[in-house]
Amino acid sequence: MKSTTGKQVYLIIITLIVWFGLLLQFRLSLKELDGAVWPTFKILLSFFTVLTNLAVAICLTASLLLKNTALGRFFSKPATQTAITVYIVVVAIIYNTALRGLVPLEGWHSLSNELLHVINPLLFLVYWIVFVDKTKLAYPQALYWLIYPFLYVVFIVVRGYLINQYPYPFINVVKLGYPKAILNTAIIMVIFWALSLLFIFLGKKTSKP
Repeated sequence: MKSTTGKQVYLIIITLIVWFGLLLQFRLSLKELDGAVWPTFKILLSFFTVLTNLAVAICLTASLLLKNTALGRFFSKPATQTAITVYIVVVAIIYNTALRGLVPLEGWHSLSNELLHVINPLLFLVYWIVFVDKTKLAYPQALYWLIYPFLYVVFIVVRGYLINQYPYPFINVVKLGYPKAILNTAIIMVIFWALSLLFIFLGKKTSKP
């Protein structure tokens, strides 16, 4: 399975699945908002889950089709792919431990939810385990990988201040207040950092002869 052909086949399969999950979620959200495209985009892109699944989709697409471009080279870097693996695994962990069941889902909504929070993370994790070269991963990289979640938190706090809406209950300043929301954010950032270190450690261990 580590052959070039095996990697290409797996890339094609998971790229199609990830994009399908995103497009399905967009279609369902669009229907709920009576076909309003721009409001649908604005709401979906406020969710870390959607943004991170989109990052996975872009990473896979660039690695598959744009290998010789600057974008393809960036998303083909082991450090970039490992960081995205951490992000999407955090999506799965937080949803399945803290958010699952808060909103009852059925039918296509349930399928979309499982794709974004379970199936896509697992597929990309398998890709990282089997195909990503982990020999040059380094522990200092873990700090740089915190930039994306930190910027997301800043974006959500500013957005929430302006429109009084928050996509996740653990960062809802209106209900929790700033001290509790900041504490929750700090805990999540620690989870990101610790998981990043763990992935680097495991990558270095599994890459040894």
